[in-house]
Amino acid sequence: MPRLADLQSGFAAALLKPEAPPPAGVHGPTATLPVKRYNVYRNNLVASLIQVLEARYPVVRRLVGDDFFRGLGRLYVEAHLPRSPVLAEFGGELPAFLEGFAPAQELPYLADIARLEWAQHLAYHAADALPLAPGDLASVAAATIPRLRFMLHPSAGVVASPYPVVSIWETNRRDEEVEPIRLDQGPETALIVRPALDVETRKAPPGTEAFVDALGKGMTLTEAAGYSRARNDHFNVQMVLATVIEAGALAGYMA
Repeated sequence: MPRLADLQSGFAAALLKPEAPPPAGVHGPTATLPVKRYNVYRNNLVASLIQVLEARYPVVRRLVGDDFFRGLGRLYVEAHLPRSPVLAEFGGELPAFLEGFAPAQELPYLADIARLEWAQHLAYHAADALPLAPGDLASVAAATIPRLRFMLHPSAGVVASPYPVVSIWETNRRDEEVEPIRLDQGPETALIVRPALDVETRKAPPGTEAFVDALGKGMTLTEAAGYSRARNDHFNVQMVLATVIEAGALAGYMA
């Protein structure tokens, strides 16, 4: 008698092969009924996972069109079946998948748009926390501020791109008629955070990604500024710090 693990493995493997017969152990009162029932299950599985991707990446979908998205979604599902029963965790590899997806190379910014939308998804499901307010630093001595270590808000995320990804995302998210965005208008950095109920996305100054990364590693404000300046010549610590505080991307500090 086949082991249960072998039956389960065969059942799962055949789900992604439309031409494959039902796996061993699938029986019915007639020869054709198991095939029909299994094909219904197989089609529903793939279709439902593609629908998850459509809901998770609406701007990517709009940029490439419904038919194209469903096609790439099917290929993605075949390569990246869910590894968890929690569907909120499904779809995180799509940005990397798009980077190597030849039919999408005419849209070189597409993978970064996907990264932005995945960061929004993570922010939506992140833990709640009270964001640091600008006035919370009013009682801190000026000489102490450079030595502070700031804690990131659990929902904070940054996507830096050589393309104007925030502008592309914004017009494709809200405009009935998409505003043309020139790719040569320069790089953009997206700061994503959910300080309260809604996920917010805004353009951030150059070097924000390095600064947030440094704070996440536990560096002091002075150390984070040096770390960021070494990676971006246009980094301005006052501007970036003001931006992340205003966005609610910080949740506290330690002296």
